[in-house]
Amino acid sequence: MSTELPASEYDDRLKAVRERLAETDADAAGWFGATSIGYLTGFGHIQTERPAMLAVTEETVAITVPRLERERIADNDHIDRVHTYFDYPQGRPIETIAGMLSELDVTTVLADGEGAPGVMGYEGPPLTEYVDVDTQSWVDRMRWAKSDAEIDLIRESARWGNLAHRYLADETEPGTHPATVSQRASLRASRAILDTLGDRYVATVRGDGPAHAGFISGPQTRLPHGHTANRRLEQGDVLITGASANVDGYFSELERTMFVGEVSDEDEHYFELMLEAQRIAIEEMGPGVELAAVDDAVWSYFEEQGITDLAQHHVGHNIGMGAHEPPYIDRGWGTHCEERDSRDAADAVMEPGHVYTIEPGIYTDNAGYRHSDTVAVTEDGTEQLTYFPRNLEANVIR
Repeated sequence: MSTELPASEYDDRLKAVRERLAETDADAAGWFGATSIGYLTGFGHIQTERPAMLAVTEETVAITVPRLERERIADNDHIDRVHTYFDYPQGRPIETIAGMLSELDVTTVLADGEGAPGVMGYEGPPLTEYVDVDTQSWVDRMRWAKSDAEIDLIRESARWGNLAHRYLADETEPGTHPATVSQRASLRASRAILDTLGDRYVATVRGDGPAHAGFISGPQTRLPHGHTANRRLEQGDVLITGASANVDGYFSELERTMFVGEVSDEDEHYFELMLEAQRIAIEEMGPGVELAAVDDAVWSYFEEQGITDLAQHHVGHNIGMGAHEPPYIDRGWGTHCEERDSRDAADAVMEPGHVYTIEPGIYTDNAGYRHSDTVAVTEDGTEQLTYFPRNLEANVIR
């Protein structure tokens, strides 16, 4: 299984944006967003108060970065020119970017923003003070459908996420603390990845290991985004777990509803309702299917069961380089596409290469119930990439 994108992926992406650029009157296309820069060139960096900008012209790929990033970018074969400023605010990053564009004879730019985003206290000025800027979201749209190589990385992420989840279940027992259980499971899985892959593992994490597994427990599970509880596990606790692994910057998502010890009748009832809702969603998916229809099918089931008041979110979202990416499996997605000039009818349906989390949830006053699986849309159906058992018996910790 591949653990790194081939160089040809970046060549194809740059070719695609150049083709888009050639259809316009602009001199260059540009990106301030770190994820977009990484997507196009393979240069990954942490977006801070120090702006970076990638510029693509018909012939050249140039970038402006803070001084502290220069050595990290030196060996990148997809970037032809590197401009640097010392730091922010003394280095005047936007002026440096404007100088880079001037050297490229660029006076009009199609960019992902009129200036660098206000991250970590950064404050302008906008690039529009120096050149003509119109906005585009080409890369965001390109990321919706993954190539075979990208899906291979997500599939590999799911494989290691599954191992991390198994370690999480092994480490979990009454009396343990959720935080330390998560740390132990994540460490074991990360060690397994590094020991197995060796130098084949692409270093794309900073400070953390390549795998993570953890859970929210007890009353926190009734909140879809609950916190890790500062209480030790008890018999009868409900857990909502999560596990993933970073493989060359790509992620999968695996979540399970688990139980510590005996399962109450109420817990079993809501677990089975949740499981059926997820089955319906996965069954509904496929190429050409309207995203809204998948969420509608789950909502109709919730209506039949009289539990719409226990739902708090849509069925799922695209996933890849980001934990949450559009498009979203949401009953309002079709209307969203109709109301925006940048969208058309094709944007409202699933297509091969889309990779979704499927995670309809039910939340009572006492607990929450949610599985999440990562599912790829194929030419003739779907492929479920995550595979930890979904049935009740397999998710009881005794």
